[in-house]
Amino acid sequence: MDSTPKNFGLIGVAGYIAVRHLKAIKDTGNILLASLDRFDSVGRLDSYFPNSDFFVEFERFDRHFDKLKRSGTKIDYVSICSPNYLHDSHIRFALRHQADAICEKPIVLNPWNIDALQEIEIETGRKIYTVLQLRLHPKLLELRDKIHNGPKDKVYDVDLTYITSRGNWYFISWKGDIQKSGGVATNIGIHFFDMLGWIFGEVKNNVVNFSDPNKAGGYLELKNARVRWYLSLDDNDLPPELKEKGQRTYRSVTVEGEEVEFSEGFSDLHTKTYEDILAGGGFGLEEARQSVVTAYSIRNAKPIGLQGNYHPILKKLGL
Repeated sequence: MDSTPKNFGLIGVAGYIAVRHLKAIKDTGNILLASLDRFDSVGRLDSYFPNSDFFVEFERFDRHFDKLKRSGTKIDYVSICSPNYLHDSHIRFALRHQADAICEKPIVLNPWNIDALQEIEIETGRKIYTVLQLRLHPKLLELRDKIHNGPKDKVYDVDLTYITSRGNWYFISWKGDIQKSGGVATNIGIHFFDMLGWIFGEVKNNVVNFSDPNKAGGYLELKNARVRWYLSLDDNDLPPELKEKGQRTYRSVTVEGEEVEFSEGFSDLHTKTYEDILAGGGFGLEEARQSVVTAYSIRNAKPIGLQGNYHPILKKLGL
């Protein structure tokens, strides 16, 4: 691997997830030359790259990239942490400037955008990577090895429950606008859908039982799994014992009734992602496709109610 430090740009540096990218860029010995965000509360830069140029206007950020290029300074990568609906545009920006893109998930909201981006990869000779950090989690790698080394025709029963409480602000922000975020299945669920497809294979059937702006549930039939899933932003869905303790998040994945424990080990997964990319690996557009298609299908499906194989929490909702 080339040990020469790489030059990075970062779009969306004020966002929640951006700090993990800042840490990853620093931990891998690279340099953040410039960053962009319409919000200027970015004091976090002082802890990572205090000398990085910062912009609040995209036009000036774009011009700065052009000036760097003309002065002989190459931007090697652009990290993208902007709102979901802007990912496609910001990826195109990176490739136009002859940089590779490292984009948070969902890489795009619509499946056909993947096809268009693949064409631009070919035209520019640059590469688009997405952050699928659960694929690098040691416990999930163990589970995948166990499934792949098990009986080839076995179909496992899987339950996914993810409740991450959000306050009123959520629905005022872009995250509450389904046209911008893709809704609850995309915004909080896509990394789980990717993880399940990566472990259990391609999607055979995708049914939505229930869908609201703040919660959704359905059934996914994969090559090697029957998955009942439930996603929620509503703290009323939390197990009472957790709510009493003041906890606001509950995550559970069971395989054949056995809990898969992977609550630890998240702190350095973005750094591992960057190390993988810089070493010539990384996950590209094709790896991201199935989860984008799955979330898109859920977003556009007509819920069927309590029919078929549905998540047990749905019964408690009084549907």
